[in-house]
Amino acid sequence: MKIHDRVYVKTDGQERREGKILLIEPFNEGGMYLVSLPDYPGGIWFFNEKEGGKGVFVTPIEN
Repeated sequence: MKIHDRVYVKTDGQERREGKILLIEPFNEGGMYLVSLPDYPGGIWFFNEKEGGKGVFVTPIEN
């Protein structure tokens, strides 16, 4: 994934929400994605663990 990609994010108690990546910060354990959502246009940070599974909160929208 890269900046400006459209993505789905997983949040507590809700269906996946659509947003756009504003910034990416890599870490040894995975990556942080600043994602703009309709309710939060300035963005919210989501973390994806390298190992995947339940630690993946940002997924690309396939065209």
